[in-house]
Amino acid sequence: MEQIYQQIQELKKTRRAVILAHNYQTPEVQDIADYVGDSLDLSLTATKTKATTIIFCGVDFMAESAKLLNPKKTVILPDATASCPMAAMVDGESLSALMDKHPDADVVAYINTTAAVKALADICCTSANGVQVVKSRAAKQIIFVPDRNLGAYIQKQVPEKDMILWPGVCRTHHDITTDDIKTLHKKHPAAEILVHPECRPDVVELAHHVFSTNGMVKHAKTSPAQEFIIGTEQGLCYRLQKENPGKTFYSLPKALCENMKKITLEKVLKSLQTLEPQIELPTRIMQKARVPLQRMMELS
Repeated sequence: MEQIYQQIQELKKTRRAVILAHNYQTPEVQDIADYVGDSLDLSLTATKTKATTIIFCGVDFMAESAKLLNPKKTVILPDATASCPMAAMVDGESLSALMDKHPDADVVAYINTTAAVKALADICCTSANGVQVVKSRAAKQIIFVPDRNLGAYIQKQVPEKDMILWPGVCRTHHDITTDDIKTLHKKHPAAEILVHPECRPDVVELAHHVFSTNGMVKHAKTSPAQEFIIGTEQGLCYRLQKENPGKTFYSLPKALCENMKKITLEKVLKSLQTLEPQIELPTRIMQKARVPLQRMMELS
C-alpha cells in the first residue's frame, strides 16, 4: 500500500494532476486526495488549481460536472463504471416530453444529473442551495429533476411554487427509515440527528438538522454536541471523525453506495499512468450544460 501511495504522489507531479475525492469515498482514497468535499465544491476547486489533469474520485455525473467547468483540462474518472443510479433515472428525451406538457415551467436540475439533462435545464442546484435556487426563479411552476425527496424538501420551504417532481430517488438515502434512526437514537439519546435532504420526508421530519454533506461537516465542527447520528452515506463519517477527533459519529450500516466504493488506490494509480478513462462530452452538450451550472454559481 505504501508503495502505491508513493507512486501516486510521484506521478501526480509529473502529470500536473490534482486528486479530488468525494465525501463518500473510501478512507484510503480520501487520504490520498488533495481535496475532499461534495461534487460541486470539488469541481469549483479544480477551476482554481494550476493542475492540467483532474483525477475525480466519485461517480460519473460528478466527473462530467468537473469537465463542464474545466473544459480545457483532462478529467479522469478512475472507474468508468462508477455511476449514479439516481442520475440515470432521468434522460433528455423523457425530460423533453415533460417540458412539452408544461411549457411555462422552469426546469431546475439537481447537480446529480447527466450533462445531457443539464443541457435542457434553466438552472442547476445542489442539496445545499436548492431552496435558494427555486426561490430565485420567476416562474410559478418548477419541473424538478430527478430526486423527489429533495424536491419535496424544497417544496415545503417554498410553498408558493408549484413543483412538478420527477419520480427519482437515491436508493442509498431513500432506504434509510424512521425505524433505523429511532433505533440508533435510542442507543445514543444525546446524539444530534443530521440527515441529508435526499432522505424520505418522514426521516427528514425526525432530524434535528437537515444538511448537505458539506453542511454536516461545517455543523459538526461548531456544534456543542459531542455525538451525532449521520443520515447519509456512511463514508462521510470517516471525514467527520478525522476532522473532529473528540466527537463521536454513528453511521447507518445500510447507508452504503456501492458505486462510491468502486474507486481504489490501484485504480487511481492506473489512471495516472494511462490518463484513462477520460470524460469526453459532445461540444453542443458542453456548451448548453455549462450555462445552468454557471447561473447557479452566479446566484450563490
